[in-house]
Amino acid sequence: MDSSLLLSPFTLLLITLIVIGILKVAAVLYHMYFFWKNKGVPYLPDSLSSLRTILKLFTGRISFTDYCQYIYNYVPNAKYVGLMDFSSPVVLLRDPELIKDITVKDFDHFPDHRTSIDEDLEPLLTKNITALRGDRWREMRNTLSPSFTASKMKFMFDLISKCSKNFVEYLADHPEICDAIETKEVFRRYTNDVIATAAFGISVNSMKDRDNEFYMRGVETTKFSNGPVIMAKMLFMRACPKLAKWIGLTFFPSATSKFFKTVVGETIKAREEQGIVRPDMIHLLMQARDKNDASVHKMTLDDIVSQAFVFFFAGFDTTSTLMCFVVHELAVNQDIQNRLRQEVQQYLAEGNGEISYDLLSKMSYMDMVISETLRKYPPAILIDRLCTKKYELPPSQPGCKNVIIEPNNLLMFPVYGLHRDPQYFPNPDKFDPERFSEENKDNIVPYSYLPFGHGPRKCIGNRFALMETKILIAHLLQTFTLKTTEKTVEPVVFDKKAFSLQPVGGFWISLEKRET
Repeated sequence: MDSSLLLSPFTLLLITLIVIGILKVAAVLYHMYFFWKNKGVPYLPDSLSSLRTILKLFTGRISFTDYCQYIYNYVPNAKYVGLMDFSSPVVLLRDPELIKDITVKDFDHFPDHRTSIDEDLEPLLTKNITALRGDRWREMRNTLSPSFTASKMKFMFDLISKCSKNFVEYLADHPEICDAIETKEVFRRYTNDVIATAAFGISVNSMKDRDNEFYMRGVETTKFSNGPVIMAKMLFMRACPKLAKWIGLTFFPSATSKFFKTVVGETIKAREEQGIVRPDMIHLLMQARDKNDASVHKMTLDDIVSQAFVFFFAGFDTTSTLMCFVVHELAVNQDIQNRLRQEVQQYLAEGNGEISYDLLSKMSYMDMVISETLRKYPPAILIDRLCTKKYELPPSQPGCKNVIIEPNNLLMFPVYGLHRDPQYFPNPDKFDPERFSEENKDNIVPYSYLPFGHGPRKCIGNRFALMETKILIAHLLQTFTLKTTEKTVEPVVFDKKAFSLQPVGGFWISLEKRET
């Protein structure tokens, strides 16, 4: 080979670039491996076993839940452990007292969630109250909080109760579908109707009108929950936002975004033209939009659509999943179901056959059952907080040093791990509502129970979700006995391809109509 070719400027440039690339990769790998080791923090090393576990997660051989449990149990006596999200350091907090400090006491150091996606790529996901940061989050929180006061809950209760009655009456009139019913499919129809009326002011009956566009769009938005696919999309959108925008990569089809924007826009227009006032989310957002305050971010239609959408998405999927786990455990545990039915019947008698908001609030055993369901099957497996101001953590273990958390470092709370830790919840796989009885609930270690988070960033819609779940369960138990079928899987086996807690094969029970 001609030696002059080897020494050509192009060859030298190529060799230089390759060497620089190798050194860059080596530096990143060194940073990833030694970052926490150099700080003296217990950490999850990038060992062969860890890489194998991550590979199993990406290929769908283990569930996201299994992976989170693997991390949670890796150093069982540590208050926290160090992880790496590629080259970014992450702290997994295992100590409830530290979680209290981060979420409440020192909240001003950790006021935000991580935002993984550029705002311009997916405004439906990035402009809502969950994703907003800093002053924009505070403004939106102040705007939306009045939607979820007790007085607003009472106003919406009748609307939700009507949806619940219509839903249960349809099931009672169609016994042919009750012998073996997949509850996720039908409960999503109920939550769809609730959100449509409570947030959008639109009356829908998804059991009768099975292909209404509101419901079909909800189904469409939840299709992106396939674990490996969504993980790959999210990583790409985080790493290459400009390229993702250029190729038009989104989580949802453009038709879905257009549908919600149209629905909200038409709802606002109709209310303005006809002087309609409903004390709901849309009305509060319209009021915020019309304020002339130069110090506050000017509300746009995209901002309003994003709030309505996240409320819809959370209700459609997350709340319906909670309902599925409740009825599953009631079908499996007949003694608990019978006791809960007795409580429902007691308050039905007190209300002359009707359940009011106040009577529902008095159902203590109902609250125990729902609380235990949220303990065993939390809506979020992990919750995150982003550091905005330098913060010092105490030693993770005896002999370790204090650790400085820098701005933009991420903290994670392992909700599922805490809820299934026998140190906090003995015999954690057992469904036991008595954990939350008046006599026992004070024994629960504070901040070891985090179904909706804690502190100012706690889920704003939790009271609404609990109300629509409880009224549905009350009406179901009034009309049906919940039983298992051949398709019911107990204990639940989680789908390895889903981020959230979803059973393999779906939620199956039988509804046997009771004599009334």
